[in-house]
Amino acid sequence: MLTVGAIVLGVADVPRAVRFWQEALGYRTHGTGFGGAATILVPVDGTGTPIALQRNETPPQDHPRIHLDLHVADLAAMHAETDRLVSLGASRVDWDSYPADPDFVVLADPDGNRFCVVDLGHVPI
Repeated sequence: MLTVGAIVLGVADVPRAVRFWQEALGYRTHGTGFGGAATILVPVDGTGTPIALQRNETPPQDHPRIHLDLHVADLAAMHAETDRLVSLGASRVDWDSYPADPDFVVLADPDGNRFCVVDLGHVPI
């Protein structure tokens, strides 16, 4: 049986990515990489999906097929978390594919990897 072991992000600057994602998610560095190939970040309480940060010089995709969705409870939390993430080094993405009534904001981490902050309490208009 297969399970998802980690989400892997390609990054050019591993120490910078470690700082950003630790602050963004409250994760800690795992003692060793899985197979030694990456720096692994894990939730402090042990629940949740690990993130592996692997050195990669390939530029990130503008419209990635796979990305992270970070969930929040409501619109106020979405705005607060977006502002917090930007203060940590994320950038707002001028996303050309927003629907008319979006329930998410597209950001990029300091390496340009796209991710979304999603309002789970969104009620479509």
